[in-house]
Amino acid sequence: MRAACDAALAEGIEAIAFGDLFLEDVRRYREERLEGTGLKPVFPVWGKDTRLLAEEMIAGGLRARIVCVDPKKLPAEFAGREFDVDFLRDLPEGVDPCGENGEFHSAVYAGPMFREPIPIESGEVVERDGFVFADVRLAELAPA
Repeated sequence: MRAACDAALAEGIEAIAFGDLFLEDVRRYREERLEGTGLKPVFPVWGKDTRLLAEEMIAGGLRARIVCVDPKKLPAEFAGREFDVDFLRDLPEGVDPCGENGEFHSAVYAGPMFREPIPIESGEVVERDGFVFADVRLAELAPA
């Protein structure tokens, strides 16, 4: 990690932004790891309402696929779904809309921060080590 931080500093990078929302222990861990590196940890969405943030991201054009589900917290059928308004509507009570408590993880493939969308297609869905994983892979591109 020291080498990565030194390389970032050499490139003129002054800070690293994290998308953490409210888990104090995770924030503290990140702050401790960057202490003394010369890089400043920044938490631009810290404390935001996760329902509003999820809705804002979707409305802003973010496209993501659910790639991992903890079936103890969210039904396995959510693996492989699109992170969209239907997904948010269907979430069971108590599940964080951003998956901040480890209910799910996503892979972002399009949005305003991308030059162009990454063409993806669904792969297999498997249960392993107590989690349900939904593969995404690069879609076959039609010949030009």
